[in-house]
Amino acid sequence: MSTNAAAPSTPGKMPRQIPYIIGNEACERFSFYGMRNILVPFLVSSVLLAYLPEADRDGAAKDIFHTFVIGVYFFPLLGGWLSDRFFGKYNTVFWLSLVYCAGHACLALFEENRTGFYTGLFLIALGSGGIKPLVSAFVGDQFDQSNKTLAKVVYDAFYWTINFGSFFASLLMPLFLRELGPSIAFGIPGILMFVATVIFWSGRHKYIHEPPSPRDPHGFLAVVKTSLFGAGSGGGTVLAVAGMVLAVASLGLIPALGFVKAALIGLGVLIALVGIGASMQLDRARGRHPDVAVEGVRAVLRILIVFALVTPFWSLFDQKASTWVLQGADMRIPHESWWWPSWLVKEAAQMQALNPIMVMALIPFNNLVLYPALRRMGFEPTALKRMGFGIAFSGLAWIVAGIVQLWIDGGDPVSLAWQILPYALLTFGEVLVSATGLEFAYSQAPKSMKGTIMSFWLLSVSYGNLWVLMTNAAVRNDAVTSQIASTGLSENAFLMFFFAAFAFVAALLFGWYAKHYPMQDHYRTV
Repeated sequence: MSTNAAAPSTPGKMPRQIPYIIGNEACERFSFYGMRNILVPFLVSSVLLAYLPEADRDGAAKDIFHTFVIGVYFFPLLGGWLSDRFFGKYNTVFWLSLVYCAGHACLALFEENRTGFYTGLFLIALGSGGIKPLVSAFVGDQFDQSNKTLAKVVYDAFYWTINFGSFFASLLMPLFLRELGPSIAFGIPGILMFVATVIFWSGRHKYIHEPPSPRDPHGFLAVVKTSLFGAGSGGGTVLAVAGMVLAVASLGLIPALGFVKAALIGLGVLIALVGIGASMQLDRARGRHPDVAVEGVRAVLRILIVFALVTPFWSLFDQKASTWVLQGADMRIPHESWWWPSWLVKEAAQMQALNPIMVMALIPFNNLVLYPALRRMGFEPTALKRMGFGIAFSGLAWIVAGIVQLWIDGGDPVSLAWQILPYALLTFGEVLVSATGLEFAYSQAPKSMKGTIMSFWLLSVSYGNLWVLMTNAAVRNDAVTSQIASTGLSENAFLMFFFAAFAFVAALLFGWYAKHYPMQDHYRTV
């Protein structure tokens, strides 16, 4: 049952509280992408990494950035749990937004203090990640049967707001960092996040507030527990117990790998072995749980394999804000070219603005031109086919980036404009994977499991960034470094071709699994 202090929305009309949520989203997205897109350039030249030899600072900055991204996409699990079980969406979003603001304040105030700055990154990851699965769901709560057709309009506005905010943040914030310094550059996103919080708070008496949900006795974890431990034991139970033991044992890797990498490895082992174990004996849960709940868990476990195969894509995609920015810093900005907007684009980090502007162009192009053309040629661009090709296109983008790196390593000045091509290929891959992934997951999961699927989808981004951290750690090994040197490639070029190959292998495995995947249809019937 929902509660609302204000009068109900007029039937068939746009809920009057929606502008508060859209305004909040616009400011929050500029805030997030604003600080995210200047993080690596700041770290490389900051006193925070001055204790390292200059040659090691790029790698350290990448590690910090990808660890931060891991947190952003891990904490949705916490935010969703707090909202569903205790505080509801509004309260969770509001209080975590204040945490978010405190994180921005730390970045602005502690630009020369490692403890203070890293505390700020943790608080932003907690706040941003915690509210990530809630705001869009909170929008859905504002609609009912009389005006649900208008929800798509709002979700489209959400999508454009995210990319609009990302575009201007990517374009302007590197200039602010260069001209105004880090305190102001990090302070501006903090002010925007505070404005976002005030806007969200201002609509508090107008929102529809859905109360926290009671524990579902037939939820995902309940069904998995019954299948593994409900009646006797079997091979699946043994496998699940082994997963639990190995997950705990992985904490012993903390001294060597650090807490984040060790914890994610342990969680990955736990999810994999418990998932396989549960799928082996899922029928044991029948009788104690409705068949629809059991089949829902089976659907989620199948989807998890799809998500696991997508993680390599995220490892390539998120490096556009780290590896590609560092590559761009070694390139020449073509100010002499008549077509180059020298009055605006003055930093390599600004090339990230290409991604959101291309996304806004590619979505309608694909839907109105490309997909209809493919259908006329007899090729149906199903969700799984689009995702598989998207992973492959990301690999192609990194082949081009690797070729550009070879030119740079050759000593010739290389124009920054050459990064336009890999950005275009990577963005096309993003549209095929990211925009399609949620549509696919939504259609495959029963209603009761859709929240679980959203959490796992976001978690897949964390594992994509874990691949980056593990690879960066590997190349610091002397044996690996000497092996790379024997190829005649620089470390940067080698890693670019390595990640391209990683994506191509993932695309092949994804295509093979897609052929055997039993498609479902869990859209509403009414």
